[in-house]
Amino acid sequence: MQVSTDEVYGSLGPDDAPFTERTPLDPTSPYSASKAAADHFALSYARTHGMDVVVTRCSNNYGPYQFPEKLIPLMITNATERQPLPVYGDGLQVRDWIHVEDHCRGVLAALERGGRGEVYNFGGNAERTNLDIVRRIVAALGVSPELVTHVKDRPAHDRRYAMDATKSADALGWAPRWTFEDGLTHTVRWYGEHEAWWRAVKDGRYRQFYHAWYGERAT
Repeated sequence: MQVSTDEVYGSLGPDDAPFTERTPLDPTSPYSASKAAADHFALSYARTHGMDVVVTRCSNNYGPYQFPEKLIPLMITNATERQPLPVYGDGLQVRDWIHVEDHCRGVLAALERGGRGEVYNFGGNAERTNLDIVRRIVAALGVSPELVTHVKDRPAHDRRYAMDATKSADALGWAPRWTFEDGLTHTVRWYGEHEAWWRAVKDGRYRQFYHAWYGERAT
């Protein structure tokens, strides 16, 4: 099982159809290029040696226990602490969001029922801009919108991802169970109820990473 990412497909335009498993790989960053290479490497064993290899590609995950460097937990924890909410560039990058429980069910379905050498996409049917996500969290926690701080965009920041999971539905009987609205509400509540967990995660080493990554982007 090779658990990959929608980033291997590259970036979509605003009117482009979502990625399917037949979309050519077009990674734009060293990270996504390494994932694409891993996909090819894994699938080559299915073709050359007949190994039972399956590749899954999912959209942006969110939910409990996600490390606070990621967008949603970062915004929840920073807002809770009344700290600035750093948003890359104009914040209009679009991502398709999938609750971690739906992704885990997809991985298990592909592992149990996936075909050898096949690729399966998983998405949450929930395209949202990063700025929309941040504003929803601001509203949910009742903090000031003035905490939102636009910082320098990161290199090779793809504009839009979207996943077509029709193949996964047809071949694996999979579909997301969480709506984004319910999933985000649940996630905000979870971080509120597990403050001791994320405060322990955001220790000195995390703060060093945070300032190194976001501090230099401040405008």
